[in-house]
Amino acid sequence: MGLFDFFTTDVAIDLGTANTLIMYNDQVVVDQPSIVAIDRISGDVIAIGSEAQQMHEKTHEKYKTIRPLKDGVIADFTVAEHMIRGMIKLIHNRRRFLLPASYRMVICIPSGITEVERRAVTDSAQQANAKEVRLIPEPMAAAIGIGLNIQEPTGHMIVDIGGGTTEIAVIALSGIVTDQSIRIAGDEFNDDILNYMRKQHNMLIGERSAERIKIEVGAALPELENPPADIEIRGKDLMTGIPKTISVSYKEVAHALNKSIIKIEDAVLKALENTPPELSADIYDRGIHLTGGGALLRGLDKRLEEKTKLPIHVADDPLKAVVRGTGIVLKNLDQYRYLLD
Repeated sequence: MGLFDFFTTDVAIDLGTANTLIMYNDQVVVDQPSIVAIDRISGDVIAIGSEAQQMHEKTHEKYKTIRPLKDGVIADFTVAEHMIRGMIKLIHNRRRFLLPASYRMVICIPSGITEVERRAVTDSAQQANAKEVRLIPEPMAAAIGIGLNIQEPTGHMIVDIGGGTTEIAVIALSGIVTDQSIRIAGDEFNDDILNYMRKQHNMLIGERSAERIKIEVGAALPELENPPADIEIRGKDLMTGIPKTISVSYKEVAHALNKSIIKIEDAVLKALENTPPELSADIYDRGIHLTGGGALLRGLDKRLEEKTKLPIHVADDPLKAVVRGTGIVLKNLDQYRYLLD
């Protein structure tokens, strides 16, 4: 082993619209919001991740916050590079090397992105000191992350609901047989909640409050067996401009999210429609696997079950399914090299 190889580190990255997760040495060592705070004048990075999230929607003319990914792809190349570099630095705290490390990275990407968007991911990672960058489709990484045997001639259906996109894929014999990628996911849910609050309650709330509503009382069905308690939300009255507080229930959120969930249901049905009959029989037996943060939406599994008439399995710790799968691929590169771009 040469000196250069000694200072090379393998990292698996789930570069998400809402959150970025990095796996190193079989552990998730970084789990941070995908956001950066910068100085408007100098362009210097002030904060990344959780620290930048605290500043979001509270900045003034000197600072601004930017989410460099939109709909699962890089929208701001320079900021994305700064974010990757900054999050990689968080791993340095665990290393005792005197020299900066060079990284071999496996990064997961939405299955439906263009060649230009792929290039943006690769270039951003290389600018952040990556020695080698390989890409893997998110549904494939999610399937591996939840322990499915993707190499067998049996069909598996994955529905990965992230922050920017919902990835739906049928996998068999180590390949994606049919897939649907739609830009309806966690961010769209937040927008639905913002719009609902404005129309129904004449109240303006921020993204962070919408996210809190989604997490604490988010639901896909208006009737739940174990409903969450209502929560108090503060915002600005659109008529008077004065701050006010209202109570929000899960039934209201289910109503607000209904149109977006219908679009996800339609995409799942379309993917099933495009699936070869033999694989459809496998999916009938084995059901559909839900991963990603959206899998945690209360009642979504039951709603999809009613719509598709198929068993729905929510993954254990669905938020980390993709990065876990990416980490497994990185650890067994020779076995999974054919999956990578």
